[in-house]
Amino acid sequence: MSREEFKVNTTGKLLSVRDLGVSFAGKPVVQGVSFEMAAGEKLALVGESGSGKSVTALSLLRLVGDAQLSGQAFLGGRDLLRLSEREMQAVRGGDIAMIFQEPMTALNPLMTVGDQVAEVLQLKQALSKAQAQKQAIELLATTGIPEPERRAQSFPHQLSGGQRQRAMIAMALASRPRLLLADEPTTALDVTLRGQILDLLADLQRQTGMAVLMITHDLNLVRRFADRVAVMEKGVLVEQGAVAAVMQNPQHAYTRKLLASKPVRDVNDGPVPSDALAVVQAKSLQVSYATPLPGIRGWFKKGAFVAVKGADMALKPARTLGVIGESGSGKSTLAQAVLGLLPHGGELQVAGQQWQPPTIRNSTANLALRRKIQVVFQDPFSSLSPRMTVEEIVGEGLQIHAPELSADQRRERVVQMLAEVGMSDAQFPGLLQRYPHEFSGGQRQRLAISRALIMEPEVLVLDEPTSALDVTIQQQVLALLQRLQKERGLAYLLITHDVDVIRAMAHDVLVMKDGQIVEQGAVQQVLLAPQEAYTRKLVEAAGEVQPVLAL
Repeated sequence: MSREEFKVNTTGKLLSVRDLGVSFAGKPVVQGVSFEMAAGEKLALVGESGSGKSVTALSLLRLVGDAQLSGQAFLGGRDLLRLSEREMQAVRGGDIAMIFQEPMTALNPLMTVGDQVAEVLQLKQALSKAQAQKQAIELLATTGIPEPERRAQSFPHQLSGGQRQRAMIAMALASRPRLLLADEPTTALDVTLRGQILDLLADLQRQTGMAVLMITHDLNLVRRFADRVAVMEKGVLVEQGAVAAVMQNPQHAYTRKLLASKPVRDVNDGPVPSDALAVVQAKSLQVSYATPLPGIRGWFKKGAFVAVKGADMALKPARTLGVIGESGSGKSTLAQAVLGLLPHGGELQVAGQQWQPPTIRNSTANLALRRKIQVVFQDPFSSLSPRMTVEEIVGEGLQIHAPELSADQRRERVVQMLAEVGMSDAQFPGLLQRYPHEFSGGQRQRLAISRALIMEPEVLVLDEPTSALDVTIQQQVLALLQRLQKERGLAYLLITHDVDVIRAMAHDVLVMKDGQIVEQGAVQQVLLAPQEAYTRKLVEAAGEVQPVLAL
């Protein structure tokens, strides 16, 4: 597909939204939203979860089920809110295309990515199957996927996160849209991949002349990508303007609040007692996965993929050891080994003890050790059982590790623990009998933290604990974790790709690449004066280098 073929008209106003309202069962969730977009413009729609930004974007495609829409939304002179369903089918994936936040759930797991791109080409451009397959490979190549002919034959699970997002972009471009809606397109990606995807979208936008409406809560992304920004709070558009003007001189209090919501460092930076023993210590730690061998050899033996190679580390009480690296670097595998969930070679001690082999992971020794190390996962919505009440979720560990407690004693401990993370029956009537879906993302993460801390562990493994949260909620959860560390003397093993979180939370940091620790040391030393090119790339991708202790 030539660049000339892909051009669209870039004169005049492309989209004009006037007094848009969205209600559910008579309850308004979006009110009086008005904005315009010129052809070829990049507009960022910013706000916290529940602000109405995604509902606003989806309303343009009339994809919000059971919603009552009011107002007007003109695209090229036609009011999208007044078109028939048949006319809207032509608009969806045609004039307007969409990229979703999580490509693994948006892509069909039963079709190759090449077939999925080709399907759009056949539907929207009436190409033959052979023509569509050829052009699908060209589109995948346009998005920078290596070996596009081979990758076109891959299923979504066989691609990395960045490659899946590139495949989603190829699908969106297949219809030659005039307007691209990008709903948090980089949230699930590492910082370096975020930069690559942003650069790709900006380059493709320049080549094609399409307009891009970016839905996001990431202000760093807005600064880097958008021409203009519109800020939403509780379904109302409170401020809009050029990115530089809004960022440098915000007029609305909510915009100022968002801009001020960076992680704040509030940890005990005093020296560790020289006689303090490490609560987690590893020497020459190695973790391998069995892999099939090609040909007849695979009938008799397995190969091995070494995911963690010779890792040395030590985590002291009341300290945080941050582990950063891109996807596939081995950081999550390292965390699973520390949690006793994977077999390993080398030496690994937790609270002075070694894990028994995973084949006997439910041994008495392992059960006692599990009480000393707990974990908080990235996405609290998927890590909390939707069929269990708050009382059952938080108190589940006590049933296993403290069976001597009566039901009343367990309930008392649960209530105390919930109060410690800032949740009470006064705030949430009937709290103990509620279910996870009745809470916001930040509240669910507080439940996950209380579930882990009720066991009174010495070590908490934090696996991307705030990456699924808005900036203001992220700030609150990090402040909670910092307070709990100071009050309880907890040690944190923090797995993240967010350098700002490392800067706020960690005392020491180790950097992983391809299963190896390439650099480690005090957080101030590593972030301000990185010795390895890979570390410098991670820090630069996160933005301007800042002194850790100045935050």
